Amino acid sequence: MATYREIHHEAKKMARKKGKEVSGVDLLLLHFSGLNATELYLRYEDDFEINALTDFYSGLEQYLNHNKPIQQIIGYVYFYGYQFLVKNTALIPRFETEELVANLLSLYDEYFNGKDVEVLDIGTGSGCLAIALAKEESKMILTATDISYEALTLAKENASNLNAKVNFYQGDLFEPVQGKRYDILVSNPPYIPNNEEVDPLIYDNEPHLALFGGEDGLDFYRRILKESKHYLKDQAIIAFEHGFDKKIEIHQIAKLYFPDAYVFTLQDMQKKDRMTFIIIGF
Repeated sequence: MATYREIHHEAKKMARKKGKEVSGVDLLLLHFSGLNATELYLRYEDDFEINALTDFYSGLEQYLNHNKPIQQIIGYVYFYGYQFLVKNTALIPRFETEELVANLLSLYDEYFNGKDVEVLDIGTGSGCLAIALAKEESKMILTATDISYEALTLAKENASNLNAKVNFYQGDLFEPVQGKRYDILVSNPPYIPNNEEVDPLIYDNEPHLALFGGEDGLDFYRRILKESKHYLKDQAIIAFEHGFDKKIEIHQIAKLYFPDAYVFTLQDMQKKDRMTFIIIGF
């Protein structure tokens, strides 16, 4: 039998030869060993249990030779401190989107000051935005929509596992919430231009319906902003994640439909323009 240390070092060498991130190997080792980082350190010279080792090598094979995302191999990812199930029916939650949650919670405190608010998440996917908001702020009443039945099935499972109260509806954008009005609208819609080259790791494993947003990647922003006036209260906040190079266009579209709104963009931790907020009626 080989030790955890021997297997770990061998797997990292294999990853480097394939041009893969060795951090992926670390996550696979922790997952399939069933150990946390401290436990692994203490048992580093122990033999790797044979059944777990077989599963580890199976996962490593998918990662190195079949271009499978680590999150889909292990079946989960942590988002805003919560464990979300991951499947190929919805986008894998990204750490950049955690910043959208954090900034929106801050804006809620600033503009709504502890009041009950109705929040609509359009294109919820895995449910990460709606669920994180519901868990973090009890005064937020969450509704989430998605056109994909498969994505909503995953989102509902995540909400159930995390004991988060979110109302989910299937349909295109606002279609399932006709006649309702909200205090906050949040969305991370598809924003990759149709002809833009996409990393095969993403293109081959994540739903194209959730990736591509038209010729310039802005189709869904235009539709959401055009229609949203019928679904927002007089005082409201719109919060978007978007492509890092779309700040100017997003501002122009926002001002077209909400000329009196305060529109601003925040950078993510990588100093890229990633989140735009539209403050209406305050």
